[in-house]
Amino acid sequence: MKYRKVLSLIVFVAAVGVFVFAQPSQVNNSTSVVEETARVIRVIDGDTVEVRLNNEKETVRLIGIDSPEVLDERRPIQCFGKEASSKAREVLTGKIIVLEPDSTQGERDKYGRLLRYVFLEDGTNFNKFMLSEGYAHEYMFKSNSYKYQSEFIQAEEIAQGNKKGLWADNICN
Repeated sequence: MKYRKVLSLIVFVAAVGVFVFAQPSQVNNSTSVVEETARVIRVIDGDTVEVRLNNEKETVRLIGIDSPEVLDERRPIQCFGKEASSKAREVLTGKIIVLEPDSTQGERDKYGRLLRYVFLEDGTNFNKFMLSEGYAHEYMFKSNSYKYQSEFIQAEEIAQGNKKGLWADNICN
């Protein structure tokens, strides 16, 4: 009887271990957020990328930033849009990234794009990077606060103060 209980416990622990370590996603224990690993297959612009996630192609809109537009047929390319898109391509194309959802923003936007924060393999928050280097504006959708908002606002303020990117003198007059 005693051996049966021990054996049952061992089988249970092994099964839990297999389940936890076989999952393609990882759980960030500090925030209980499911993070997904994906490969960037195309950069659309400075705030939108196409990824391969769970063997599916998905378009991802980065939460908390808005880069100048380059693909909107209704209006001309915005100032610093080409530079923002180019920087995103340089940093992200072909890279493995970690996607982090934010329950305050919903799963998808009205265009069906996943809403996510993007982290590079070294842990860099790419959304924040684009702000800190002056390639994007901080953006809050419909007054809906988000997880990294205070960090993003601060990153934009520092970029403005240092006149980086679109904040440089005589760039976007």
